[in-house]
Amino acid sequence: MDTVTAPPGSTAVKSPPAAERVYLHVKAGVLDRSYEGGTLLTEGDLAEAVGVSRTPVREALLRLEAEGLLKLYPKKGALVLPVSAQEIADVVETRLLVEQHAVAKLAGALPEPLAARLEELLAEQRLHAAAGDLAAFAVADRCFHAEIVRAAGNRILAQLYDQLRDRQLRMGVATMHAEPSRVAKNIEEHAEILDALRGAGVGEAKAAVSRHLVRVNTLARGES
Repeated sequence: MDTVTAPPGSTAVKSPPAAERVYLHVKAGVLDRSYEGGTLLTEGDLAEAVGVSRTPVREALLRLEAEGLLKLYPKKGALVLPVSAQEIADVVETRLLVEQHAVAKLAGALPEPLAARLEELLAEQRLHAAAGDLAAFAVADRCFHAEIVRAAGNRILAQLYDQLRDRQLRMGVATMHAEPSRVAKNIEEHAEILDALRGAGVGEAKAAVSRHLVRVNTLARGES
């Protein structure tokens, strides 16, 4: 039932449509690796898990296929697509272009509100790391980089960067599952980027970003 009864004098709160609930459920599972690459999802299992009929499940799966997360097979289900080596390379290459441009504009002239926000995100990462919550850590990790990109002031590049969000989160969780020590290293490298933005020149800020992303690329590809 989509509408819950509200107390007298208040406004009824509507839950999301059935297809949206399925979409959010499956997407969250793919991004946090509850549904790993190679997993075959069936309409019946998803309908039962979310508590809906099969019709909204089909609608949600079509949407996720269009986003490149699933491949539909008629009468069989939907296959969660693994992250390919080419996708990893493309994402990292795009991130390097955008993030190095952003730090070049901010190095040595870091606004104090941005510095405070980045410190806050570093603190969040440490808390999530201590709790072992890799999905939440990946979100804070991605936000750290996104704040820098947005602060550079190029809206088109910021929009392009935002389009990488799901791929970044999925790759980030996969990397940290593969090498748990990467969590602490990420925090250390983020602190180095922040230090470079505060006082170093453009060259060192760009180098700090490059070192970080090259290592992410290596680990995401399953290399040592």
